[in-house]
Amino acid sequence: MNSPRIAVSGLVRRVDGVDRTGVNSEYVAAVLAAGGMPLVLSPLIGAARAADALDGCDGLLLTGGADIDPARYAAAPSPALESVEPRRDEFELALLAAARTRRMPVFAICRGLQLVNVAAGGTLWQDLPTERPGPVAHRQAAPPAEPTHTVRVAPGSRTAELLGTGPLRVNSTHHQAVRALGAGLVETAWAEDGVVEALESDDAGEWLVAVQWHPERGSAGAADRALFSAFVAAAAATVQASSPSPR
Repeated sequence: MNSPRIAVSGLVRRVDGVDRTGVNSEYVAAVLAAGGMPLVLSPLIGAARAADALDGCDGLLLTGGADIDPARYAAAPSPALESVEPRRDEFELALLAAARTRRMPVFAICRGLQLVNVAAGGTLWQDLPTERPGPVAHRQAAPPAEPTHTVRVAPGSRTAELLGTGPLRVNSTHHQAVRALGAGLVETAWAEDGVVEALESDDAGEWLVAVQWHPERGSAGAADRALFSAFVAAAAATVQASSPSPR
C-alpha cells in the first residue's frame, strides 16, 4: 500500500536576499519516520487555492513559526508581539477549514495549536512573560530539543491514549499560548503553571490533536514518536476507508 500523503504547512523566509519557501527538515523527517509521505505546501499557493492544494492528501500537519496576527481574534497588538505573517495565517486557516470539512486527520504543533484555537473562535496570550507570568520558562534557554518542563495529560482523552497521563517531559520554545478556548475544542494537557499544552476536538470521530511543544525534535522520546505514528496511522485509515472495495 502507498504511504499516506501528509500535507505539511510551510513558510516563506528571506535568506541571503532571496525569498525561500519550505519547512524545517525535522517535520519532514518525523513524517517519513512514521511511514508518511510529506508534501510541503507553501503559503505562496494562497488561501483561495488551499482546498485544491489538499487534493490527494490524507492528513494535514500544521507546523510552528511566527506569531498569529491578533487581528484574527479581535485583539490589539501587544507591545511584546513579535513578527506576524498574515499571508501564512490566511493560508493555514483555509487549509484547516478544508481539512476539517473533509474529516481529514489534523496534527498541529506549537503555532499550529494556536492557529487551531483561533480558527475555532478562541484567543491567545500574546506574550506569556508580560501577560501571564509564571514559574515555567516557556521559551527555554536550553537547546531546542532538550526537555525542560513537565506536562500532565487529561485521563480519558485521545491525547492520553497516545501519551499516557504523565507527567511527561517536553521542550518549550513559545511565548504565546491559549487564553480563551475555541468552540468545539477540549484542553487535554497543561504545564505546571496551567498553560495549555494540548488540545483536541470534542468530536470523538474527528482526529484533531494539537500540542504546544515540538515533538518533531524527539525530546520526549517514544511519546513524541507515538504522536506522529498515530497521526500517520489515522491518515492511512482514511485512505483505506475511501478506497473502493476489491471485486
